[in-house]
Order: sequence, then structure tokens, then C-alpha cells
Amino acid sequence: MKPRIVIPNVAPQAYEALMNLEKYIATTSLTPIQKELIKIRASQINGCAFCINMHTVDARKYGETEKRIYLLNAWREADVYTEEEKAILALTEEMTMISNHVSDEVYQNAANLFNEKLLAEIILVIITINSWNRLAIATGMRAV
Repeated sequence: MKPRIVIPNVAPQAYEALMNLEKYIATTSLTPIQKELIKIRASQINGCAFCINMHTVDARKYGETEKRIYLLNAWREADVYTEEEKAILALTEEMTMISNHVSDEVYQNAANLFNEKLLAEIILVIITINSWNRLAIATGMRAV
């Protein structure tokens, strides 16, 4: 692949805005594992090898198990995720595949499990990782 644009060099203010979202996410009440599950699952759907690699490494640092990481793309059939994690993963999938929209059922299930602030934080984590996935894929970032 030919070298592609390096966004932080060409549009540093825009890149910094995305980094500021990351700084906000670091202050949310979501657990580190919840954040990494969102980031891994969205990255799997988007086919972002760079982000899958980064966030599986990070998840392991936070104590996530190999089994749960391996089963993540089939989470509905796995009994290793909590009800809250399943709601987060369902919302992650529907927001990542947004052309199908977010169903009332998935949204309401999450709204029933999380207060408004935590639900907003979950949505913002999903939005942010999808932005990173698109940046990494469009600019040809590679997992090493």
C-alpha cells in the first residue's frame, strides 16, 4: 500500500478534538473492561485490524480473559457476558451498523439497565471508536 495521509500532521486540531473525546471517555463511569469490549466489538465489525490489536492488548492489561475476547464476535451465544455487557454489545453493534438504525428494543433495554449519564457515556464511547476505526482504515494504519 502506498503511504497515506497522516491526519495528526495535516489536521492537528481535528485530531486533538478526537483525542479530547478519549480524555473524556477516560473519566466516565464505565469500567475499563466495558470500554474495551465496545472498542473491540466495533473494531471487529468495521474490520479495523489496528484497533482490534490495540484494544485486545489493552483488555488483557485490564484483566480480560482470552476466552471472553475470543467469544466476543459470538457474544449472543456465549454465557460469559453479563446482562449489562450484552446490552452494551447490542447497542455497539446497532450503532456501528447504523444504516440498520438502533432499534427501540435495543435502546430501551440499555436505557432500563443504565442511568441517562451512563447511557450517554456508552453512546459516546461507541461513537469515538467508530471514528478511530474509520481514521485508521482510511489512512492505512496497520497492526504490527
